[in-house]
Amino acid sequence: MVLSATRRTPLSDQVIAQLRAQITSGEWPVGSRIPTEAELVEQLGVARNTVREAVRALAHNGLLDIRQGSGTYVLATSELAGVMHRRFADADQDQVAELRSMLESAAAGLAADRRSERDLALMGTTLARREAAWSSGDPEDFVQADAAFHQAVVAAAHNDVISAIYADLGEVLRAHLRHDVGPELVPEKYLGHDGILEAIRDGDAQRAAAEAGRAIGACRTAEA
Repeated sequence: MVLSATRRTPLSDQVIAQLRAQITSGEWPVGSRIPTEAELVEQLGVARNTVREAVRALAHNGLLDIRQGSGTYVLATSELAGVMHRRFADADQDQVAELRSMLESAAAGLAADRRSERDLALMGTTLARREAAWSSGDPEDFVQADAAFHQAVVAAAHNDVISAIYADLGEVLRAHLRHDVGPELVPEKYLGHDGILEAIRDGDAQRAAAEAGRAIGACRTAEA
């Protein structure tokens, strides 16, 4: 095999790699606003055009969402997640609910059999955060907290494939929850998730799956 001469990586590619690392590592969580262009220029020590090019590239790949007058926000943690978001942005919400029900019910059932004490602690923490978010009255805080609880349940299933698929569908599922919750939190739409955690803690796979499925079905009924 003939080797070709190595080339220096363009500066813009280096900046893209650094920004992507901030996103994929969770340093900049989904939904958060990244530093301003001026702040990135100062932090990275590069020209404004280089930062702008990198941000636009990541927005094109679906990782960032540039909102004029508001800032730039993290939309997804991987290119595939960005593709999923664009592909299913206009999907029928009932069909997204069916997908959520299948994934989350299956994960809850597996979690009941496989969860560790560390998993239970994380689910307890995220469930408490969910309750606090509801009490705060902020719909977006609640969406993010609810998503964190379900992600913890999925992680407790210890199935890397399900976890990866669920993560890549993350923004699609959060958009579905935003649709269900609406612009404000109203009492009739509240649904506690204690039953899911209790069934997983008890090791009751059938009840855990049923509780997870019921939660989504009840959300659709409340919306109707």
